[in-house]
Amino acid sequence: MRLKFALIAAATTLVFSAQAQAQTKWDLPAAYPATNFHSVNLQQFADEVDKATGGKLKITVHAGASLFKAPEIKRAVQGGQAQMGEILLANFQNEWQIYGADGLPFLADSYDEAAKLWRIQKPMLEKKLAEQGMMVLFSVPWPPQGIYSKKPLASAADLKGIKWRAYSPATSRIAELVGAQPVTVQAAEVSQAFATGVAESMMSSGSTGWDAKLHEHVKFWYDTQAWLPKNAVLVNRAAFNALDKTTQAAVLKAAADAEPRGWAASKRANTESLDRLKGGGMSILPPSAQLKADMKKVGDTLLKEWLDKAGPEGKQLVDAFLK
Repeated sequence: MRLKFALIAAATTLVFSAQAQAQTKWDLPAAYPATNFHSVNLQQFADEVDKATGGKLKITVHAGASLFKAPEIKRAVQGGQAQMGEILLANFQNEWQIYGADGLPFLADSYDEAAKLWRIQKPMLEKKLAEQGMMVLFSVPWPPQGIYSKKPLASAADLKGIKWRAYSPATSRIAELVGAQPVTVQAAEVSQAFATGVAESMMSSGSTGWDAKLHEHVKFWYDTQAWLPKNAVLVNRAAFNALDKTTQAAVLKAAADAEPRGWAASKRANTESLDRLKGGGMSILPPSAQLKADMKKVGDTLLKEWLDKAGPEGKQLVDAFLK
C-alpha cells in the first residue's frame, strides 16, 4: 500500500512539474499608470493570452515605469531582458527618423489621418524591427495633442522663456523654435514636475494631463490637435519563436483584437479626460488664430528638417501619406 501511495505521489509530482515546465512567463514593461487606457488595454491583452493558452503563457504587465523607464524599454526587449514592451515611437526618432513620423506637428492631426499614417509606417517599422530581432504586435495612438500652460497663450511669443516639458526630439525642437526652455520629463514624473515648477507648459493629450492631475497645477489647455503619437507593443523575436505554434497564434489573435479596442479607448479617453480636467477647474480652449498660425509654421519647419534627416525613406512615407 505504501508503495502504491509513493507511486501515486511520484506520478502527481511529475505531472505538476511537467505543467510548471510547460508554463512560460513573460514580462511586459510599460511607462504609463495602470489606470491609463493604454495600460488597461495591455492588461486585457495579457488576460486574453492567458485564457486562450489555458495559462500556458503568463504575461505580467509592469505599468508606471516600474520595471524599466520609458527610454529603456526598447533596449530591454531587444536584449531579451523583457520579452515584450510598450514604447512611444516618437521617443526613438534620433535612432531612426521614421519612428518620429507620427510626432510631426499637423501632419496627421485626426484619428483617420493617424490610421492612414500607421498603414504606411507599419511595413517600414516591421522591416527595421526585424533587423533588430523584434516584431511589432500592435499600435495604439494617444489622443490629439494640445498645449498645457500655467499662463494664458495668445500666440507662440507667449511661450518665450517658459519651462517646457520635452519627451522626444520633436517636442525639444518645438521648444527651441518658440524660444521656450526645454526640460526633459518622463511621463511618470509629469505631475511632480508641474507641482514643483520644473515644468510650466507642454504639448500633450488630455489623457496624460488627467493621469498627472494637472488641473491642480495648470489652468489652461489649448486644443491645437497637433498630432496623435502612437505607442507600439514590441516582442522579442527569439522569445516569440520559442513558443509553440498554438501559443503564437493566441498572441497574434489577442494583438489583432487589442489594436482596434485600443483606438476606440483612445477616442473615449480624449473626451472623458478633457471633461474631467474641465470639471477640475482647467480651461479647455481653442487656440487663437495667431497661436494656430504660429504653431503651423513650427510644424512646417519640423517637417522640412525631418525630411532632410529622413532622406528617401522619409520622402517615400510623406509622399504616400499625402496622396
